[in-house]
This record gives sequence, structure tokens and C-alpha cells, in this order.
Amino acid sequence: QVQLVESGGGSVQAGGSLRLSCAVFGHFYSSGCMGWFRQVPGKEREVVAIYESDGTTTYAESVKGRFTISEDNAKNTLYLQMNSLKPEDTAMYYCAADFRSCGVIIGGTDFYYRGQGTQVTVSS
Repeated sequence: QVQLVESGGGSVQAGGSLRLSCAVFGHFYSSGCMGWFRQVPGKEREVVAIYESDGTTTYAESVKGRFTISEDNAKNTLYLQMNSLKPEDTAMYYCAADFRSCGVIIGGTDFYYRGQGTQVTVSS
């Protein structure tokens, strides 16, 4: 069983930064796909960043150039560095993982595993 535990959310003013962390527990092989998605009540889930097993990263257009996803294998931790935050970035952010390739996720399939979420609130 894979467990994902996020931390690092909070409230910031527009233009500020936050770094989200996701601790990975259990047997998750590096050949899978990891990423972050966000959810706002009443809106569709948005995958904001994906980290592939070969280190390739993919970002939603809405966060490109501002967010950076990275992984520390030694610490079994996934990060999302968020800079130049905007009020429209306000959402619950979830760490997610899947044993399948990232191509499946990019194609629209939901991640199999997800954390409990951490709230990010950006005020203007």
C-alpha cells in the first residue's frame, strides 16, 4: 500500500512563494508517475505538474514558469515549489502517484493514489 502525506500549504499574499512537500510511504517504484493536482470546489480537478521516472517534468499552462516539481529519492519526497503565486492558485493541492506511466495520466486518467491534500490560499 502506498501512502502520500502532504505538508507545506498555507496562506500567502500574491507574489509570494510556498513549497509543498509530499512524503511517500510504502512500496512505490520509481518507474511510476508522480505529480500534483489541485481542486477548487465546483471546478474540475487540474493536474498542475507531473514528474516522470526519467526526470521529465510537465506543467499545466497556468503554472508554467512559476511552479517547479522535483523529487528527492533519498528522502522519498516529492516537492512542488510555487513562486509568483496568484489568487487563482488558491486550491486544495494533492500529491498523487500511479504505477502506470505518466502518459496515461496526461491522457486524462486520474492518479490511483492521492494524499489528503493541503490548502493553499493566495490573497490579493
